[in-house]
Amino acid sequence: MLGDEPVLLLCNVNGVMEEASLNNSIKVLNKKLKKRIRNRFPVEYRILGRTGFRVSVLAIGGCGPGIAPNMEDGLKAFEKAVEKGINMVDVAPSYGDAETRLGQLIKKTRSKLIITEKTLERTSEGAWRELRQTLSRFQVENLDVYQFHAVSTLEELEKIFSGNGAMKAFLEAREQGLIRHIGITAHSDMRIVVKALEKFDFDTVLIPVNVGSLIAPAPENDFNPVLKIARDRDIGVIAIKAISKGRWTGERKYQTWYEPMDEQEDIDKAVWFTLSQEPVATYSMACDIRLWPKIISAGERFRKLAGEEQEAVVKHFKTKGVKPLFP
Repeated sequence: MLGDEPVLLLCNVNGVMEEASLNNSIKVLNKKLKKRIRNRFPVEYRILGRTGFRVSVLAIGGCGPGIAPNMEDGLKAFEKAVEKGINMVDVAPSYGDAETRLGQLIKKTRSKLIITEKTLERTSEGAWRELRQTLSRFQVENLDVYQFHAVSTLEELEKIFSGNGAMKAFLEAREQGLIRHIGITAHSDMRIVVKALEKFDFDTVLIPVNVGSLIAPAPENDFNPVLKIARDRDIGVIAIKAISKGRWTGERKYQTWYEPMDEQEDIDKAVWFTLSQEPVATYSMACDIRLWPKIISAGERFRKLAGEEQEAVVKHFKTKGVKPLFP
């Protein structure tokens, strides 16, 4: 039985023996262990819906290394992101040389990564061909999420779900253990995503979630109906285009197809806004690796914005001329 005198414990943290009272020892240890974890991987982690994957709030957008003018720069950017604790990579065969450039690195870091892949193929035969090609290039046994890439029309959706459509290949591949989860991505019309979710219980969606869509809301760019369905059905949400200012109107200084924000303060506001929209789990970084250091900095310092702060961000970017990408 313990008396009133404090009992001293030796706590070994980072190789240093320290004394702490019984009442405080656990708190001291936990605090120091948490600090170690924060210092190693400052980014926050979230659960990607029903997949159960614990993903960093930033994801490696494979198009960045895939289209970087200098391959070595692209590979270094990938490695740096992984060192920072970013544990998800989103790739597609259409992202320049992404699959061939990143193949060895993805194989090397497979145990650390959640791999989400995409295909533009809409037939079963085409989807199977690209899936096998991707698995061969990465030299992995399976993909964590396989997605229908950039579905833009109801006609595409119908083709995917037709008798010999790509969904047939996806379901067969899932049955064979080559893919674990099925997702869909869209860039231009959120109504297509809603319609797709009526047809099939997708595990993930990848969509634009950015402040520009709330500056001039329209059915095409309104992400809120998709997010509501995702919340209700525990669908994982991957956000894209968080730092979009709108379509290019002048000189194209970056390799993004939209004009991106490039000031740290604006990137902070835009990324924090996107990651404050529930249930967004992660934001896939822009297609120009020169923007990644500022995006990663914003991610490392992320804090969830309250409602009034989000409204202030919308007003801020409205005065700066930010516009939605669609319609």
